[in-house]
Amino acid sequence: MNAAIAELLPLMQQTLWHGFIVFVRVGAIVSLLPAFGEQSVPMRIKLIIVMAFVLITAPLIPPTTAQQDFDQTIWFTLTETLIGLALGLGVRLFVMALQTAGSIAAQSTSLSQLLGGSAVDPLPAMGYILIIAGLALAVMTGLHVKAAALIVLSYELMPMGRFPNAEDLSQWGLSQVSRAFALAFTLAAPFVLLSVIYNLTLGAINKAMPQLMVAFVGAPLITAGGLLLLLLASPLLLTTWLSAFDGFLADPFGPAR
Repeated sequence: MNAAIAELLPLMQQTLWHGFIVFVRVGAIVSLLPAFGEQSVPMRIKLIIVMAFVLITAPLIPPTTAQQDFDQTIWFTLTETLIGLALGLGVRLFVMALQTAGSIAAQSTSLSQLLGGSAVDPLPAMGYILIIAGLALAVMTGLHVKAAALIVLSYELMPMGRFPNAEDLSQWGLSQVSRAFALAFTLAAPFVLLSVIYNLTLGAINKAMPQLMVAFVGAPLITAGGLLLLLLASPLLLTTWLSAFDGFLADPFGPAR
């Protein structure tokens, strides 16, 4: 019995060592993952989610042959945390794109102050609606499966125990920020166009009839128009966002889709 335990002990140590290394990267990714890493999710629930992802992905990741000592522990903690945060921020930028699009749309349609403080991060009601709808759509379409696939893929693209090249990482980060802002402006474009048409029309009416208080007539119109446009355009906007989001999860270092 003692001999069997003695033979099993090295295997258990190697398994725990491998699980710890995977846990560091997965924990950094999940802390920024949409839906699972939100500030409103309790820390205990986040820890359970991280452990679930570790149990799912660890058997699919080749174990390292590095020695199990203090120096290697510090090294793997630094490298895996950096890689996990970089990938997590790349995913998180898609939520920020929805938030930015909602802010632009709300500012264009005079709805920027309606229920502005209802979220954890203060943002206009349009941004809050888009974020909640986007997170719900992502979860409904299998975000947990796609996130697990991203974690496994990350070990092929960025092996454990290796710092990513600083220049490549900075260029990748800049491209992700650029893509997020481009996506945000694309999603908010219908509302900006509505605002331009509204202001041009209002200016023409004011020029033709200076005595008319066009602001009192136009304010309810732009508000109703913005809400109606949000109702009609939300399915297309969220489909566009989800397509870009899925493209990043499938190939985080590939070209924008």
